[in-house]
Amino acid sequence: MPLLSLNQIPFEDVETLLDDAFGTDRHQRTAYKLRQGMPVVDHLSFGIVEDQQCIGSIQCWPIAVNTTPILLVGPVAVAPAWQNQGLGHQLMNAMLAAIRPDHSPMVMIGDPEYYGRFGFDAEGTGHWTLPGPWEPRRLLLRNPNGTALPIHAELGPRR
Repeated sequence: MPLLSLNQIPFEDVETLLDDAFGTDRHQRTAYKLRQGMPVVDHLSFGIVEDQQCIGSIQCWPIAVNTTPILLVGPVAVAPAWQNQGLGHQLMNAMLAAIRPDHSPMVMIGDPEYYGRFGFDAEGTGHWTLPGPWEPRRLLLRNPNGTALPIHAELGPRR
């Protein structure tokens, strides 16, 4: 199954995948409010295609914690019929392999039991706020360079 840059896959195909994976009401979720109006980071966003159908995707977005630049990872989506076959792992590894040394820390809303294997945890995010509901244990940070980040902060689109 080919892994492609997300900009090589028709927008409508990715949207169909995201509707199938997360529902058509997904635009109301907090993660969408975090990245509102921001462009996708092309070199960190990938898709998997099988039989001319997008069956998996990962996207990254420029956001900020207060005024500090940070990257939002997600959504990470795999078509329901293709789940539990390692595609999410493949997408995460491709994104992490594309990170440059000067990249900002990364944040995501996800299950720590799964995303912990990729270096994400909830340490340091306990006093951050978001523009919508979230479970504090699922606000995960990956900060391998040890970038100084505020303890009390609000996440939102990068301005």
